[in-house]
Amino acid sequence: MTPIAWGMVGGGEGAFIGESHRMAARLDGAFALVAGVLSTDPERALRSAAACGIAPERSYRDYREMARSEAARADGIRAVTIVTPNVSHAAIAREFLEAGIDVICDKPLATTRADAQALTALAAARGRLLGVTFNYTGYPLMREARAMVEAGALGRIRIVQVEFVLGWLATAMEAQGSKQAAWRTDPAQSGPSFVVMDIGTHAAHLAGFVTGLALSEVAADLTTFVEGRKLEDHADVLLRYDGGARGHLWVSMVAAGESAGFRLRVYGEQGHIAWDQSNPDRMTFAPLNGPAQTLLRGQTASAAARGASRLVPGLPEGYLEAFANLYRDYAERIRTGQGGELCPQGRDGIETLAFVEAVLQSSDQNGSWAAVAR
Repeated sequence: MTPIAWGMVGGGEGAFIGESHRMAARLDGAFALVAGVLSTDPERALRSAAACGIAPERSYRDYREMARSEAARADGIRAVTIVTPNVSHAAIAREFLEAGIDVICDKPLATTRADAQALTALAAARGRLLGVTFNYTGYPLMREARAMVEAGALGRIRIVQVEFVLGWLATAMEAQGSKQAAWRTDPAQSGPSFVVMDIGTHAAHLAGFVTGLALSEVAADLTTFVEGRKLEDHADVLLRYDGGARGHLWVSMVAAGESAGFRLRVYGEQGHIAWDQSNPDRMTFAPLNGPAQTLLRGQTASAAARGASRLVPGLPEGYLEAFANLYRDYAERIRTGQGGELCPQGRDGIETLAFVEAVLQSSDQNGSWAAVAR
């Protein structure tokens, strides 16, 4: 098939997440990057565009100009990815949706639930895709875990334990010239939260994706360990789900020595599953009355997991392949208007921001239980 003409806002030279999106989108050849605003600095934007193969005349000064110009072109982009600091996501997404262009937005979709709701409504009204890249849902074994829960392999879910901990901001990197640290810890660019908005949303979303459970209440203890930092860098959150299940979410940017410790355990009446992103091709399934089993990617039962697996068992897959599964799903949705049931969209953006707002409310009330808005 002819690749989908695609653009990007943000993600210029030196931006890890921008390059991750580009590699993921290229993996199946479904997208061709032809336009962008890759930096607010014009020279850096042109260098970045040239490195990505974008013609100079389609390296734009700002996203408004890009949306207008691309919508007017016969060969204009059909989709755009947004990989800018959090506070700009909603305005950029709105501009492209109103121009009739599908949007794939890095999380969070916005910095408030109200903005996420407005964007989701706009996308529906215009008949456009509004994707939110909670990319860990693209791992084959997370799709297998979801299928197992749906099939009743664990029985009724009782306990959810999820953690996403890193150590790269255990010191004040934002004061040492790190651009990535600077915007994430700045409320003017990140929004009202740091660690909960940045990686807590990934953890909460993955837990809900696998279990199918809806959060009802949270009780949060937020901490800022690094002196002078304006936003929280560590969070412990107790979770209550509809139906009575309980959980605990731990996220931290100051867990010294951790690289990317993303782990999920789900316990039901009849057994549990355990997964660690550092070894994503393996998942433990331990039934109540039987030996523990190691499930391997590529040897799973569900069609969803098989469809997300690219290599034969024994050849490892990882982060980029999981990310690429979302882009493949989004491409199918853009081309046909069908499919994409497993890829996160506007509703996921709303729900994760409802989680963030409830966590902040609970923390402001000294950890008392706060309802998660529906």
